[in-house]
Amino acid sequence: MQNVYDLIIVGGGPAGITAGIYAARKRLKTLLITKNFLGQVAKTRQIDNYSGFPEISGMKLMKKFEEHLKKFDIKINEDEEVTKVEKAGENFLVKTEKKNKFLGKTVIVATGRDPRPLEIPGEKEFIGRGVSYCSICDSPFFKDKSAAVIGGGNSGFEAALDLTKYAKRIFIFERSDKIIADEILQEQVKRERKIQIHLNKEMKKIEGIGKVQALIYQDLKTGETFQVPIDGIFVQIGSVPATGFLKGLCEFNENDEIKVDFETCTASCPGIFAAGDVNDGKWKQIIIAAAEGCRAALAAYEYLIRSSGGPTSA
Repeated sequence: MQNVYDLIIVGGGPAGITAGIYAARKRLKTLLITKNFLGQVAKTRQIDNYSGFPEISGMKLMKKFEEHLKKFDIKINEDEEVTKVEKAGENFLVKTEKKNKFLGKTVIVATGRDPRPLEIPGEKEFIGRGVSYCSICDSPFFKDKSAAVIGGGNSGFEAALDLTKYAKRIFIFERSDKIIADEILQEQVKRERKIQIHLNKEMKKIEGIGKVQALIYQDLKTGETFQVPIDGIFVQIGSVPATGFLKGLCEFNENDEIKVDFETCTASCPGIFAAGDVNDGKWKQIIIAAAEGCRAALAAYEYLIRSSGGPTSA
């Protein structure tokens, strides 16, 4: 633990990887800790709004990000999750679930967001046994079966389209009385006969023996409750920022997003920076997350120059 890094980056999505590339170019002694190099982007079926790639899958784009990062001299701890960041004198102590401890002069938080759960009876019990939060990961398990997608936004419609390659029928359930997915996705879904859209439906319970077998929902217009036989349930109702390990150290908004100065991505605690979907920025886009990773790394470099006279020799 005596080894002190100039910078510890937490997260391996577009923001974290870009921060790593810029930190390496500045010759910062850097450690990047991540569960994986997938994140939300890799779960995206198709991306057509990232400059330079008119059409690419999220998985392929993240592979390119990862390959680019690994061309540089940077220490990477993969398959590891940060559980706590706390002050340790002038440095920061970063703890992981593997009981490892690392010291860093600065920290960039780029952990993105986690899927928002339904929080209904049966959900937790059937995770991995019919309940999923990733259509790209789990769609192949539902070949010739029926599946429900909960959520009528972009992620819900993309999940339904992923499932068309495998499932025999797909239901999209949305709690509100209107669809909020982009027009281009709505047009694609309308062309798929397998997909049925149901509005004004609130999920109440997931049932089954050993695996998902039925979904209980209520029609919000009539008040009636229905049970539909189902094999798989894909929850796509949004996400929450992955910021729990930073509580007590920085200021957050009402949505648990880290408050930052957007010119530098600096958090309220000097030496902490937050880039990408984890901060309180309005738009959650891949290209913005990557740009903020760059801002955060350059700001961390300037912070090191001001506070300690420069980075440690690598």
